[in-house]
Amino acid sequence: MNKTSVQVQVYDWPVRFFHWIFAGLFVSAFFIAQTFDDDSVQYPYHMMLGFTLALVVLLRIVWGIIGTKYARFSSYELRPADLLQYMKDLLKKPGKIFIGHNPASSWAAIVMMIYALGLSASGYLMVHGDKENFEEIHELFANLFLVSALAHVAGVVYHTIRHKDPIGLSMIHGKKNSAQPVEGIKQNHLIVGILFILLAGGFGIHLFKNFDPATQTLNVFGSSHVLGKIEKE
Repeated sequence: MNKTSVQVQVYDWPVRFFHWIFAGLFVSAFFIAQTFDDDSVQYPYHMMLGFTLALVVLLRIVWGIIGTKYARFSSYELRPADLLQYMKDLLKKPGKIFIGHNPASSWAAIVMMIYALGLSASGYLMVHGDKENFEEIHELFANLFLVSALAHVAGVVYHTIRHKDPIGLSMIHGKKNSAQPVEGIKQNHLIVGILFILLAGGFGIHLFKNFDPATQTLNVFGSSHVLGKIEKE
């Protein structure tokens, strides 16, 4: 990292809150799925976490359209040629400086959001459709998500060690280093970030409150969903 670099405010609160909520929901849901059988009393909570994950992604999509400069998807670097060049530059000194999402993180963010929606949709169809067929699709999305997440984390760690530039901290304080003055965002939108948390948390709490562990049934939005198996003696 250049000693003369300056820090630029890049990521607002909604983006940072989304990042950690998104990661936390997937890790929690994945942990339950790997730890408990699908006929256990704990397994339905895996599904409710997945439904909450879908809502969080939808909220992020909205913010990706109307949010601050670097929160918008229009700022993402999604040209394949740029991704290839960025991967080559990882093996030497940094090439082009990306103040917002670099090509690797841009692709990682997009594909993981797609996988999250695929997980939620396939999980819903498992409850209301052909469980065996959709279960394979669901597992495929889960594995693709996991691989993408691990690759993303590995890339952040490698960049931090190789170039002495802790880019992972940008999702905590919202700032990134720049070798030259660059105009950052002017507002962090804390209120929007808090609203984001309230909507995601409120939806998750609503699901948990309307879930009956005795019948393994979720009653929400005027419909019932059986999320687990009831063992009869």
